[in-house]
Amino acid sequence: MGEEFHFGPEPESLFPGREAAGEEPAAFSRRARRRWTNAPALHCFLFFVTLLTTLIVGAHIALNYENSLPAFDWDFSLGFFTSVLGDPATLMLGAPFSFTLLSILLAHEMGHYFTCRYYGIEATYPYFIPAPTLIGTMGAFIRIKSPIPTRRALFDVGISGPLAGVIVAIPALALATLQARAGAPVALPDTIRLGTPLAIVLLGKFLNPGVNPAAVAFEPLGCAAWVGLFATALNLIPIGQLDGGHVLYAVLGERHRAISRGLLLALLPLGVFCWAGWVVWAVILLVVGVRHPLVMYPLEPLDKPRKSLAVLAALILLFTFVPTPFAMR
Repeated sequence: MGEEFHFGPEPESLFPGREAAGEEPAAFSRRARRRWTNAPALHCFLFFVTLLTTLIVGAHIALNYENSLPAFDWDFSLGFFTSVLGDPATLMLGAPFSFTLLSILLAHEMGHYFTCRYYGIEATYPYFIPAPTLIGTMGAFIRIKSPIPTRRALFDVGISGPLAGVIVAIPALALATLQARAGAPVALPDTIRLGTPLAIVLLGKFLNPGVNPAAVAFEPLGCAAWVGLFATALNLIPIGQLDGGHVLYAVLGERHRAISRGLLLALLPLGVFCWAGWVVWAVILLVVGVRHPLVMYPLEPLDKPRKSLAVLAALILLFTFVPTPFAMR
């Protein structure tokens, strides 16, 4: 989840021969690319493919829950897919997971999108990414295709997505906490144990007292909310061009670079001692770039409400971040 900034010249035309029609290649390429990359049909197609992949994963999670097995594992056996093909209605077991997860992702991206529209910033509709992962997707993103004019606009664009996603995720997590089944699922080889963020601990103590939040079995709804919180934490890490990086840059300006580098280095020991995925995430962030590409004029100060929202973003990161999000049993 997040937004992708677009800078630099457009590529040359991929359609030779347009000069004969009196049209410049680069100009044609720009128009053709805009029509294709922001065509509603493309975004709808990616969304519905992601809906299908998350329904498949959600059905698998639901069947695991019914059999007191861990929600996430690698056991997508031929028998499971055969049963889905034989009875497509089985996919509807995955509806709570799929609809909840996609609602969180959609809320996040539309938060960015509508904020961009408010400031007159050109942005695409969300691109959903279907993928054969544990959750059936690699998230979603929008492309921001015009400059962000002010410091306040950058702050608002960066923070709007995580706030919108959390507003959807927390009620879903609260409902799942009320319905959570006491007792950890049966541990089997190659199954995955989910980490417990502080948000789940606090909700568990408030809504389901007397039950250890780290030893409960969540329904598919709760699994989707957990994924939504994890995605929010990833995006709020204040590094580079992540949402948290936009917020940090809007608050601190050029001091953002030193903090980003320090936090990037901090991910490496987490990758060694907690979860190897942090090393992969650090490499991705290093490739994308730690330095923020925007130069904002004028650098007007942030007002008190925005400074309060920056503190709120830090608290959301604190309550959703998990050093070991996934652990193999």
